[in-house]
Amino acid sequence: MTPRIDAIGLVVSDMAAAVTFYRRLGFAFPEGAETEPHAEAPLPGGLRLMLDTEEMVRSLTPGWQPPSGTRHSLALRCDDPAEVDTVYEELVGAGYHGEHKPWDAFWGQRYAVVHDPDGHGVDLFAPLGAAE
Repeated sequence: MTPRIDAIGLVVSDMAAAVTFYRRLGFAFPEGAETEPHAEAPLPGGLRLMLDTEEMVRSLTPGWQPPSGTRHSLALRCDDPAEVDTVYEELVGAGYHGEHKPWDAFWGQRYAVVHDPDGHGVDLFAPLGAAE
């Protein structure tokens, strides 16, 4: 038996704000997810993005406290470098925190970082030059 990744889970302080942010990025959370303590959106390849409220986590792990600092991020591939700029500007224009403006990274990608409402990093990237 070999364990395999099935889902990515994030703890959020405000489910409605988190669902709104991730819907802007194309994640298909079901109607009503904004009011639930746990919500899931399907991802390509059969994976899921799961959101749990802090209250839900505390109900399972009493005494749980949110960690300080960011230790992970979601990396979202855009169709081309121009889409990185467009998505970044749309999110920052909607009031989300832009951590790193789009730039041409030395590793060959157009790259930017935006934070979701809880400070989770969301990396936006696309290969530079010829499509891969």
